[in-house]
Amino acid sequence: MLAIVVENAPPRLRGRLAIWLLEVRAGVYVGKVSRRVREMIWGQIEKAIEDGNAVMVWSTNTESGFDFMTLGNNRRIPKEMDGIKLVSFLPENDISAMQEK
Repeated sequence: MLAIVVENAPPRLRGRLAIWLLEVRAGVYVGKVSRRVREMIWGQIEKAIEDGNAVMVWSTNTESGFDFMTLGNNRRIPKEMDGIKLVSFLPENDISAMQEK
């Protein structure tokens, strides 16, 4: 299972994602694809996200049963602790400083 959430994504990227995955809500895509296709989709996101942000979550054989990657400015930052990926939150003023750059 694969889930991708994009915010502020250009329409052409959203259309590209809709080719491979089902858009169940605005900016939320789900599907079941191979690792190779998942990596190709993430490459498309990296090339076209512009000022938006994205998170991709997929099922895998880990302690938590899933893994995820993020891209773009967001208060939620992945952080690995003792082999488990968690999410750390930046203070609100740090994200606004990141967006001004």
